[in-house]
Amino acid sequence: MELIDTHCHLTFDDLVTDIEAVLARSREAGVTGWITVGTDPEHNQKAVELAERFENIYAAIAIHPHDAKTVTADILKELRELAQHNKVVAVGETGLDYHYNYSKPQDQTRAFASQLKIAKDLNLPVIIHCRKAFDETVEILEQFGDVKKVVFHCFSGSAEQAKVVLDRGFHISFTGVVTFKNAEKTRRAAKVVPLDRLMVETDCPYMSPEPMRKQKINEPALMIHTARCLAKLKGMGLAEFAEAVTATSRAFFGLPEVSA
Repeated sequence: MELIDTHCHLTFDDLVTDIEAVLARSREAGVTGWITVGTDPEHNQKAVELAERFENIYAAIAIHPHDAKTVTADILKELRELAQHNKVVAVGETGLDYHYNYSKPQDQTRAFASQLKIAKDLNLPVIIHCRKAFDETVEILEQFGDVKKVVFHCFSGSAEQAKVVLDRGFHISFTGVVTFKNAEKTRRAAKVVPLDRLMVETDCPYMSPEPMRKQKINEPALMIHTARCLAKLKGMGLAEFAEAVTATSRAFFGLPEVSA
């Protein structure tokens, strides 16, 4: 069995300082591929460097909406150049976060649109961060109709919102949130997402899944619990589910077969 953690933050100190052991535990659990995601210039560069070190690690790079106020022409130029690295497989995570509003909405929309243009120009998939801004995010995406490969990461919306995403040809990725006792809405959403549009992630070091929520630092090895939950929701065996979503992940990000 093979699974790909399609959204993790392996460059964060809690994980990167012990990266060899983190990856060993991940492989033992059946999670044998990883997309490590940058959120600012420093972590974007670190993500690419980590991807260069390990064959089955790839990078996604962007400026998180929290830091949209910091985006300048020079930062966007640097992002565009780094996005052309052969191990960068997506622009993200980018989008809108109107829950915290660490950056003003106008700064977020400006940074989001600029990064969508980079993805469009370089023909790269886009990883979306969307919190309390669903309608606004969809509206901006509709302005970039040529960006076809879009995934709403860490999806915790309703089944109705999932259908809106699916109707536009986009993908949806689930974290350990789907395992939480109070996340019935997210489980209902997962049920409507077909396997060829569904991916799995940890978003580590955050949000450890049940039954590991007391473990403060999430890591790729724990994604197996999320996969089991989703397989059960789909009425499938874990191995069959893993094969399907891994094929979806490879196709979406343009990944080769995972090396043993």
